[in-house]
Amino acid sequence: MGRACLPRWRLGRLMAGLQVILGLLVITVSLSCLYRFHSVGYFLQNEDTCNNIYTIKEVSSEGFDLKALHDRVDEVLEKMDNLYEKLEKTVKDMEKSKDGSKKEMKKFLEDEVMKPFYYAHIGLRQIRLPKPEGIRNSTEKEEPLINKFLIEEIRQYITPKENRVGKINMFGTERVYNTIGHACALMKMELEKYMDYDVGAYCDDDWNLAQKLMLNGCDPLPRRRCLTRASMTYQKPYPINESLWKLPDDRNVRWGNYQCRNFACLSSKNPKRGYTKCSGCFEMEKEKDKWVKNSSLLVDFMIEDVLRVKPGEIRIGLDYGVGTGTFAARMREKNVTIVTTALNLGAPFNEMIALRGLIPLYISLNQRLPFFDNTMDMIHTTGLMDGWIDLLLMDFVLYDWDRVLRPGGLLWIDRFFCKKTDLDDYMYMFLQFRYKKHKWAISPKSKDEVYLSALLEKPPRAI
Repeated sequence: MGRACLPRWRLGRLMAGLQVILGLLVITVSLSCLYRFHSVGYFLQNEDTCNNIYTIKEVSSEGFDLKALHDRVDEVLEKMDNLYEKLEKTVKDMEKSKDGSKKEMKKFLEDEVMKPFYYAHIGLRQIRLPKPEGIRNSTEKEEPLINKFLIEEIRQYITPKENRVGKINMFGTERVYNTIGHACALMKMELEKYMDYDVGAYCDDDWNLAQKLMLNGCDPLPRRRCLTRASMTYQKPYPINESLWKLPDDRNVRWGNYQCRNFACLSSKNPKRGYTKCSGCFEMEKEKDKWVKNSSLLVDFMIEDVLRVKPGEIRIGLDYGVGTGTFAARMREKNVTIVTTALNLGAPFNEMIALRGLIPLYISLNQRLPFFDNTMDMIHTTGLMDGWIDLLLMDFVLYDWDRVLRPGGLLWIDRFFCKKTDLDDYMYMFLQFRYKKHKWAISPKSKDEVYLSALLEKPPRAI
């Protein structure tokens, strides 16, 4: 009995010794950094100290070998990486074994060695020293959020990437900065969950988490290095002459994060369809009538009438709203290419637009439009910006639309609605740019609300 326990006891002592060594490494590096901070007066609150800390020149002037420390930390990290890989390989080999004692040892390695080792490793990586050498002026100020997050994949993403050749690149910069939305720092837990994956493996089916981050200001999101999942029964999409006015194949959508499990369930007659905006926009028979059949309301403009204002000049545009791409489909029939913004607010709007053979732009109201100045022939909006929107936010959005709309381009405000008491405020927002009025109509929506539709032309502004 004593002999059987002896090997396990010796291995236990070996593992304990390994933990002690790793702990000493962490303590040594931490103490050296603490000594360095104290020696430059980091804990003394005065202006001279701040000026001393934030320049590499001053740090190096006291004879402290910053490069040696930097290299030493890199060397320790490399050794820890190699050791962790060996431990991980040992654990995987133990998983294949049927020996009960090895399974117990595997659990011991995972709980008592690999987890503490991993956190010690991350702790070391959190120490971001100023680089001892760079292309020009490299300081720790270049990585303002690097110590905010624990997940290594986020830290890898937001770290500036210097050009490999050590020269200015084709964009005229020394390094590339990957950006994330400033509100990501306020959603640390959600972002770390989103970025916690195995590189090269399949991503979780978590687009809803990504959309939550986007809508709460963590936009743009960081890129990920994992493989996106597709429907297991994906079929070829319908030909373009069929797909514009036909519901797509249910098998081409991953329905796991929706209340419905097929397109028929998204009918406006179903109270449990999972979405409220754009009721009926998954019903193609209803969609076919939009913008082509006359309505009793003055605010309903026809596409033919709008295009007649600028014959032959409208070629490309943006549809900024909530829908399944019907406006873009109708304009495609007129040889006009429209990009449609979409969010999956309870239903597969992006998938629907793409499967119809149109172009979805997955973008939130928080983000600047990804188009260059003076490039769009038309911007059409309906169903998204209504009387709920803050006036200052709307002002920023409208100025962004003005930026991308070309001189002579058309802004089509389609069925904007608000309270009667707020109408003057919103009318000012639209009229402040001094666009030429081609169409302007107001109709009652209810006792307290009204519709507003307008077709406005951007002036030349040849300055």
